[in-house]
Amino acid sequence: MRKSGSERNGARGGRSGARQGFRSREDKPARKASSPKSSSAKLGGLKSAAGKTRTASALREKPAARPKQARPAAEAPRQPTRAQAKAAAQEVLATGVQTLVVESDEADMRVDRFLVARFPQLAFTHIQRIVRKGELRIDGKRAQPNDRLVPGQKVRVPPLKLDQQRPVSRNAAKDQDDRDFLKSITLYEDKDVLIINKPMGLAVQGGSGTKRHVDGLLEALKDDDGQKPRLVHRLDKDTAGCLVIAKTRFAASTMAKSFRSRTTRKIYWALVAGVPRVRQGRVSTYLAKEADEGDSRMRVARHGDEGASHALTYYAVVDTAAQKLAWLSLKPVTGRTHQLRAHTAHIGHPIVGDPKYFDIENWELPGGIQNKLHLLARRIVIAHPRTGKPIDVTAPLPPHMQQSFNLLGLDTSRYDPIVEAPEE
Repeated sequence: MRKSGSERNGARGGRSGARQGFRSREDKPARKASSPKSSSAKLGGLKSAAGKTRTASALREKPAARPKQARPAAEAPRQPTRAQAKAAAQEVLATGVQTLVVESDEADMRVDRFLVARFPQLAFTHIQRIVRKGELRIDGKRAQPNDRLVPGQKVRVPPLKLDQQRPVSRNAAKDQDDRDFLKSITLYEDKDVLIINKPMGLAVQGGSGTKRHVDGLLEALKDDDGQKPRLVHRLDKDTAGCLVIAKTRFAASTMAKSFRSRTTRKIYWALVAGVPRVRQGRVSTYLAKEADEGDSRMRVARHGDEGASHALTYYAVVDTAAQKLAWLSLKPVTGRTHQLRAHTAHIGHPIVGDPKYFDIENWELPGGIQNKLHLLARRIVIAHPRTGKPIDVTAPLPPHMQQSFNLLGLDTSRYDPIVEAPEE
């Protein structure tokens, strides 16, 4: 009778038995299972009954105990991080076509920059190639590189050749070196914005034969989600000075609007050949790329010419040196490729050391002045993406320009008349 009663109690224990532990057939306090005080005794009974044969009912209940151990992991399913989601998307893209939906924080991004942000391990030249070939579609229509995106749009991406991707593996020592270098040239930084003093000779983005560039250095600043800071605008490789970088998608979108709406104030300094007759003026032309794309160079074009865009620059003479050289302050209203270099050459006063646009025959550099591009992105004023308050940053002269200013006796503390120039 005792045996059958034990089996009945074991069967009746059901899930409560699974919660409190298994009982052997020799476990005499079985009838007191309903008593709260007996729970600890039952747990102790497991140790005393170790190695003895369990009843069939207890063995059947054994699988029910497993959820107790797995319960903590099942309480809150974790969402994949952006890095994990991106890695999963890349596996799909390597084998077939995928459609990406533009998120709200990607609004107004150029489509090529959108792909750079989504797939930072791919070479930018590869992304440009698929856009140029018409393989990229926005809501079913062929995309252009400068198309701006709207939240909710669908971007059809063709299979990407991941064997052309940039190396994903990073060297910890190299990353630390890159972070230290970026810190050494930082002019301003907070959680949204980074403004650096880009040295002359450092490219902003990669290209043919370019291994070291700002965009590559930013890989060392990736966050936990694999997101790296984004370039908001660009400078020529040989132009030194203020370069604005967004550390978040929100900042990138907001500051890109500031550049497009021309509310960002940019002031450049240049040393040019000769002295303009008009001490303060404006240069308004149309610029288009030369037919030969092998060496990107802009030419002054006519309105209506293929690829021609309007370009407007204000300038002022700050100081001169023996009527042979002039220190100009320049304010570009538009932001065309090589705009300042093409405009100064257009008015007959090309920038000293410019290998593309300096075309004065038999002109010799004064002794001691280096044959390097004398152009500096001196100052930038841009609204903070969150507070709206102006960020006002000034870059020092690069070493070769400082040397030239010293030789010519030019004083950088002089009043800059271009500061009050109109925006339009």
